[in-house]
This record gives sequence, C-alpha cells and structure tokens, in this order.
Amino acid sequence: MTTLFDKIKIVTELDGIAGYEHSVRDHLRREITPLVDRVETDGLGGIFGIRDNADANAPRIMVAAHMDEVGFMVSEIKPDGTFRVVGIGGWNPLVVSSQRFTLYTRAGQAIPVISGSVPPHFLRGSNGGASLPKVEDIVFDGGFADKAEAENFGIAPGDIIVPKSETILTANQKNVISKAWDNRYGVLMVKELLEDTKDTPLPNTLIAGANVQEEVGLRGAHVSTTKFDPEIFLAVDCSPAGDVYGNQGKVGDGTLIRFYDPGHIMLKDMRDFLLTTAEEAGIKYQYYAAKGGTDAGAAHLKNGGIPSTTIGVCARYIHSHQTLYAMDDFLQAQAFLQAIVKKLDRSTVDLIKGY
Repeated sequence: MTTLFDKIKIVTELDGIAGYEHSVRDHLRREITPLVDRVETDGLGGIFGIRDNADANAPRIMVAAHMDEVGFMVSEIKPDGTFRVVGIGGWNPLVVSSQRFTLYTRAGQAIPVISGSVPPHFLRGSNGGASLPKVEDIVFDGGFADKAEAENFGIAPGDIIVPKSETILTANQKNVISKAWDNRYGVLMVKELLEDTKDTPLPNTLIAGANVQEEVGLRGAHVSTTKFDPEIFLAVDCSPAGDVYGNQGKVGDGTLIRFYDPGHIMLKDMRDFLLTTAEEAGIKYQYYAAKGGTDAGAAHLKNGGIPSTTIGVCARYIHSHQTLYAMDDFLQAQAFLQAIVKKLDRSTVDLIKGY
C-alpha cells in the first residue's frame, strides 16, 4: 500500500522551476487522466482535468495548485568554470550558500553543482564577519577547470538549477522534511481530490489541476482562469509557518483560513461559507493573515471578478532546501477541500456571489 509519505516523497523529489515544469506536468497528467473526463492545457503549460456535469446550469469550480518550485537559472559562465545565476522565485540569500543543487542542461543532462561560500579563514583581517551576499554574486561550482570544459558538458546560460534534497520523515513520524512542499502540496492535493471523489456525483463542473509560473508573479493563473472561466477559484498552496517566530501559522494545527494577504482579501460571503463548512465537517483549522500571495490574488481579478480563496497548510523554512511540515495538516486540508467541492452547487455559488 502506498502511504501518504510515499506520495509526498514522489512529488517533492520532482524538479521543476517556473517555465520548466515539464516533469511535474507529466507526472500530474499520468495521475489525473484516468480520473477525469478529459485533460486540457493552457498556452503556458498549465494542466487541468475536467469533470463535466450533465446540468448545463452547474457552476464551474476551479481548483488550482502550481507546479513550480523556487530555483535558479545560469546567467553567466565565468572563465574559471564557475557560474553566476539569477533567482527564479524568492530566495533569502542566507540559505543559498554551501548547498547541493542539480543543473539541467538543454539536452536534459543532470549535473551536480554546489553553491559557494567564504571560509572563515578568508574573513580574517576583515573584522571576522561576512556580509549578506546578493543572489547574483553567489558562486555556483560544478568542479569544471574552466569555461570551455563547462561548455563541453553542454552547460549554457539559461540552464536551470534546482535544489537537491532527499525527502525524509522526522523521528516522531508525524512530520516531513523536504524541498518544494511549496507547492507540491497542491499538486498532491489535486490528485487526491480527484481520486477520492471519482465515484461521487458532484453538483458542479470541476476543473482541477495546476498552474505554471506562480513563483515569479502568479503568471499562470492569469492564463488559466481566462481560458477556463470558473465562477469560483480555489487555490491550493503552502504558506510560511510563523510558529517558531511567535507568529501565525503553526505546524500541526490544521488547514489555514487565509483571510488576508497583500494581493487578496477574502469576501465576506466566502469567509462565512468556509467557516460553516469547516465547522460542519469537523475540520481542524487556524486563522492566517499572510505576508505573501497565491494564485488567488491573480484569479480573483479576471473575467469580471471571480470569488477566490486559498486552501492551504503552513510549513517551516519554505523556499529553501529543507522545509518541515505535518502530514496531518495535509489530511485536514484534503478533507476541507472535499467538503467544499461537494457543497458548491448552484444555490451556494449564487449565495457567495450574491452581493
């Protein structure tokens, strides 16, 4: 039997940054094709499975993860054979140095590289301290003798660099440590939703899948919501946990009622619907005011306005090689998402939209 951890390990160890989501997209296509009536893609590479409804008046509900994780792209190969990069997605420079990565060439060859750091020995005489580097100044090193040797291995500007990290369980078997839970969480959520409801009649047309290029400005959501024209948009995404810093978002305390972020304010009737649904279904939830955005921020402004929200979990240390999160939070979020989708009939959607 495939355990939840096994499923998490598969999706988090896939590699795919913005614009290069093909490995994740191929995986998701394989998983959802048997579970839906058809699979469609948008022009940027977002992929969605569609469960049709015989009722022409059934509301169109979109559930959208995003496939991309944060990483880097080679901007320059130096004469000494090292690389400089541009960040793809948000990175704290403090977590970049002295880490392992995989560089993918145009031909698809996987090449091990590391990010450089300055040994303390070289800091003597400069007050013994290190300054905060800029991402574009960090050295990436594949051990090549010079630029020519790197190029002989097929490396060129524009190649992508992805964190190298093994997905493992914590000692108490409750939590997982991995890269890319932001947002392979959502990819797995979509697959589990479609699998667990495949024999359940739904009161809506369900459009469930994943966008591209969320980490570089919510780009894929603009395209997919325009193409599929949903009446309700449900992002499924992972948010940073603040529990170890005395802030909102505690690992193990359930799914998030994300009522605010800088790009999206939850509508009153959506909030009422979510809280009522969570309480009726016995879902463990916590309130969350976010400092970053999700695809809901782009989707809610499209096509004359689409009521939106984010069904999420929180994780510690996201946008790094080592993120820590609770498996039970995933189960709570999945139960919440299923309860929501099963309740979104025509009258409920009209109520949410009934200003």
